[in-house]
Amino acid sequence: MDLAGIIGIINAKFGEDFVSIDEEVSTDTVRLTPEQWGQLAPFLRETPELFFDAMMCITGIDEGVESENLAVVYNLHSMKHNHKLEIYVSTPKSVPKVPSVEQIWRIADWFEREVFDMYGIEFDGHRDLRRILLPSDWEGFPLRKDYEFPETWHGIVVDKMKEGWE
Repeated sequence: MDLAGIIGIINAKFGEDFVSIDEEVSTDTVRLTPEQWGQLAPFLRETPELFFDAMMCITGIDEGVESENLAVVYNLHSMKHNHKLEIYVSTPKSVPKVPSVEQIWRIADWFEREVFDMYGIEFDGHRDLRRILLPSDWEGFPLRKDYEFPETWHGIVVDKMKEGWE
């Protein structure tokens, strides 16, 4: 099924303008609010015609220092129907929250924890949302564009640039 067919099924359930292609991001991407994502995620997994059974990736994005938003991008695939969907969910930097999907797609557990760790986006409903890459007492979120790297952590020098890693 192509993207237009997927969007048709979604809009038939949720309303004619619930989702549309976001050509600003990509011709294969649908942009949603966190509230829409919370409604749509279980539908994408449970609807037999769609049956998105595979969460391929979750990526965090800082939309820029001038932007007021962070975003989460989800890549979904249906193994049964061999179709795919990319979802782009923006959330304000001031209160970055997106509904968790780790109970819908179990692979999302560590993906959401990584996005939380690096960007500070909270995933409402996640059963174990805590840092996964950095120490639990690390301050800040290193992949945000406005992040300022500390010079030390518990007396250990934190090098921002690693020589010889090129």
